[in-house]
Amino acid sequence: MLDIRTCPTCGSKRIRRVRRGVTRTVRGEKYVVPAVEFHECPNCGEKLYGREAMHKLESFRPKIKAIA
Repeated sequence: MLDIRTCPTCGSKRIRRVRRGVTRTVRGEKYVVPAVEFHECPNCGEKLYGREAMHKLESFRPKIKAIA
């Protein structure tokens, strides 16, 4: 997991690690990837995903492609 203390976009020190579902859209179909851990800045909305989070997000894609 990334250890981020400052938002790279706005410089805020309020950036926090969160764990929640992330909504994505593929070919017009929305889906939610549950329990993704990432950093989010409450000031500017920047979201930073580490390697594990990206792997989890990418692993849901084939399921959607099979349906579409």
